[in-house]
Amino acid sequence: MNIKLNHIFKENSSYQALFYSLLLSAIGFGLYKGVIDNYMAEVVQMNELDRGVTEFFRELPGLLLVLILAVFYRSSAERMYKIGMIIMTAGMFMQALISPVKVLVILAIFIYSVGEHIQLGMKNTLSLEYSKEGRGGQALGYQNAIYQIGNLIGYAAVIIAFAFIASTKLFNPVFLIAASFIALSMFVSFHMSGKSITDKSKSRFYFRKKFTKYYMLEVFYGARKQVFFTFGPYVLILFYGADAGVISMLFAISAIACFVLAPWVGKCIDRIGYKTVMIADTLILVIVCFFYGYAHHLFSMHTAFIICCVNYILDSVISLASMASNVYVQDISDNKEEMRATISTGISVNHFITIFIALLGGWIWNVLGVEVLFLISAVLGLCNSAYAATIKVNK
Repeated sequence: MNIKLNHIFKENSSYQALFYSLLLSAIGFGLYKGVIDNYMAEVVQMNELDRGVTEFFRELPGLLLVLILAVFYRSSAERMYKIGMIIMTAGMFMQALISPVKVLVILAIFIYSVGEHIQLGMKNTLSLEYSKEGRGGQALGYQNAIYQIGNLIGYAAVIIAFAFIASTKLFNPVFLIAASFIALSMFVSFHMSGKSITDKSKSRFYFRKKFTKYYMLEVFYGARKQVFFTFGPYVLILFYGADAGVISMLFAISAIACFVLAPWVGKCIDRIGYKTVMIADTLILVIVCFFYGYAHHLFSMHTAFIICCVNYILDSVISLASMASNVYVQDISDNKEEMRATISTGISVNHFITIFIALLGGWIWNVLGVEVLFLISAVLGLCNSAYAATIKVNK
């Protein structure tokens, strides 16, 4: 690692400790993510409404991140990263050791999410701080690749485990192993030295009239993303009986597809324009939502299950088009600082809408049915396309 990356990172920086820490935490998250939905459905007996409540508390730390960073505004990015890892470790061990009671499970998920959001807020800052002049993009690309590889290792472990032992007794051992990886990641992070300055743009909101359309696009994107992120796997579990091995397989395929196709989507944004990509993305989403909500009415349950799996992967791929909105912000920003502050505010706006969509989505599914939930998601997609069409592009 040291030989290959010396041309990207400063020699006296803690980039190796950062990336080993990220790899270990990514493996832990892959294990955790691969089983958590099935655990909530099969062991904790959470229905669709409970799932919405859980997602509300999982997303809440993202909204509170601005306040958290404001409290620790004097702390270095390294220290904040370590604090995030300590909280993540506590949350994951709690998940592994508690009884399957709804309130306790939601509390464990909330604690883990607080640490995760702090860590996510710092890893980009540290990667850029440790990179050499003009190498920031490569540093972020390497960081993302490391995290994706770690997730895939975690997913693969779950797939293999459930291929041999398809039992709910596996959940707690998986959580315990995940917690061990997170703990190792925490100890590795203690080797990080330095006093990097935290990203000031993330500690405040930045609103300007010219970015109004971007904020609205984030509202539409956050709403439609949350429906699939929260309820997509739950449909496959509750409706079609998918086990943790199948869900992990979907996560793994989606991660590989996004890893491979992300550069191609980026080229499309550059060649045909961010406006066209925004519109096309959500028009495709309408088709995806239709089949996800109504496939079981049109086909046999086996065929409908396959169609929904394909559509879940397709939704993950078209979600890459969200990069187009960042390019739009770059295009109309006066400088890099304004661009970064605006994107950070957009993320907060995104989180604001997602926590309420999680609650509302669970209620809609519970009362009106899964068909109505994904029909509304399709309508939100059409609204997104219509709104994107009003953007004026610089010639």
